[in-house]
Amino acid sequence: MSSHFTPDSELDLFFSADLIPAQVKAQLHPDVHLRPLASTDYHRGHLAVLSVLTIVSDPGESEWLAQFESMRAAPKTYYPIVIISKQTDQIVGVGCVFIERKFLRGLGSVGHIEDIAVDKNQQGKKLGLRIIQALTGISENSGCYKTILNCSNENIPFYEKCGYQKKENEMAKYAPERAQPAPRL
Repeated sequence: MSSHFTPDSELDLFFSADLIPAQVKAQLHPDVHLRPLASTDYHRGHLAVLSVLTIVSDPGESEWLAQFESMRAAPKTYYPIVIISKQTDQIVGVGCVFIERKFLRGLGSVGHIEDIAVDKNQQGKKLGLRIIQALTGISENSGCYKTILNCSNENIPFYEKCGYQKKENEMAKYAPERAQPAPRL
């Protein structure tokens, strides 16, 4: 576990850090740094922070890296970001926006925000707000006509503070549990 902060220039980033709005970075708490997910972030606690949301199984580093590369191979689609503690070089917040291209709205695009999580020990520093602002900025700068997300009823006030409004309802149908993971295509 590294204890010195690793600058972006030494990392293999998922996408260009220039796509993260500068004004969001400028408003960050001084103890943290916001950047794209890096290929070495498996070792910085990426899955541990995601476990705030749900049960996360650890696929191992090679499978995590394969997923990273598979997602990155779809250009201008996935934008996973992380917030790093400068003191520990560990991830303390995560989020992702993915861009859905459509045939309607003049071949428009919609940004979908997913997997927002902040380490329990880091809450209260507006990290969640900064993640949402960064992802919304990436979505809007990518030309999306809207940015959407799903949340629990308890989180509605937080997202309203971020400028989002309640609209319609989410429906979900989960696939039956499988004994084996789906084969990689």
